[in-house]
Amino acid sequence: MSSPSAVVAVDLGKSRCRVAVSEPDAVTGRRSARRPLRHGVGAPGLAAVGGVAAALDSILPLTAHLDVPISSISVGAAGAWTAPAAAAELARRLADALGVPAAVTSDVVSAHVGALDGDPGVLLIAGTGAAALGVDGGVDSGLDGGRATLVDGWGPELGDFGSGSWLGREALRAVLRASVGLGSSTDLTDAVAMPIGAPSAIHGWLAQDGPLPRRLATLAPLVLDAAESGDVVAAGIAAESIRLLTASAVAASSSSAEVALHGGLTEHVWFRAGIEDALRVAGRAVIACAGDALDGALLIADRADLPHERFVHRAE
Repeated sequence: MSSPSAVVAVDLGKSRCRVAVSEPDAVTGRRSARRPLRHGVGAPGLAAVGGVAAALDSILPLTAHLDVPISSISVGAAGAWTAPAAAAELARRLADALGVPAAVTSDVVSAHVGALDGDPGVLLIAGTGAAALGVDGGVDSGLDGGRATLVDGWGPELGDFGSGSWLGREALRAVLRASVGLGSSTDLTDAVAMPIGAPSAIHGWLAQDGPLPRRLATLAPLVLDAAESGDVVAAGIAAESIRLLTASAVAASSSSAEVALHGGLTEHVWFRAGIEDALRVAGRAVIACAGDALDGALLIADRADLPHERFVHRAE
């Protein structure tokens, strides 16, 4: 009987956890096909107090009672970049719990591997938060090869410049300033009235239960639509967002000219075109994403020669 070859891939974010299982293609041997299992709740991040235990609570229920034997598990987890000791501990505890080799890296790293198929380049993530990861070096660079630079991903208090939550915050600032004559009138006042109400209701809306960055990010499409329609204030906010995101992408690598775009904001056609134009002016070429974070986790499970390897924590 052949040994098990299915791999469990995990994309563990702060809001949700995605798990998929994949077996190699019978012809190519590449793990291109995957079967989604379940979506569950995320974890606060490995850098948080109790982050490893929370990650296990998110992952293990979704990996129980698999219908195929597995050979390994590969996880991209929020917070792993800034908490490498916790990432190593999570790998050890997953290996012990499941009895198979485990690999744990940052969810940004697994997203980069998936988007660029393990190759060097820059991944610009523009969603609720924002970050740019640049990886330099060939695919055979190994542990001592590629250099990686993470720009932003610092959270809403210190960074996430140009992100969905940033756009939402700037929109509310513009509405409040316009309401007392400190800023120009803007269509954003009417746009945010539907989800929030009058400007006087903004502070109450901000104080509601639930993660504030995600709530602010729900306003981002309103900002981008108003900007596309010609509202001067919204257009100024969108232009600054594009400038900030482009600056992060450029700062992430001085040698890799290819940039892949990922995140909810990049699905807005008008806004994406603006980012692509700005990146081209900056001498960068926008490329299509080859895959996502789950694809990246699968590739990490099979290969230890990627330029990302120094950021992968493995346990047998």
